[in-house]
Amino acid sequence: MTILNTDGTKPIYVQIAEWIETEIMNGHFKSDDKVYSQYQLAEMYTINPATAAKGLNLLVDEHILYKKRGLGMFVTAKAKEMIMHKRKNQTLKQLVQDLVLEANRLQITEAELIEMIKEEKLEEGGQ
Repeated sequence: MTILNTDGTKPIYVQIAEWIETEIMNGHFKSDDKVYSQYQLAEMYTINPATAAKGLNLLVDEHILYKKRGLGMFVTAKAKEMIMHKRKNQTLKQLVQDLVLEANRLQITEAELIEMIKEEKLEEGGQ
């Protein structure tokens, strides 16, 4: 379980939604699996159930979760693919933009930056 950052600028409900997305990405929740209820999340993280519900509803709005009346929230069939697409096209793109901006400030060449990325990928066991 991840620890919420209550001192940061990212709202708690967004952190809850991102944590559930990560659980889906890691295979802990699969298609049509029931996810935690707002009350379970509230108890796990010692937060208001309304905050937890807001995080869950964010994922419903993005079609990552769906509601079954009286039964709870469940993972949609394409949830993992949708999360990957969103993270690649929003989160990762923003990180790359920030990285390039900082590299420019530090006068790091493109070749140096690419080499740094390759080294990091090797250390992490990637290709």
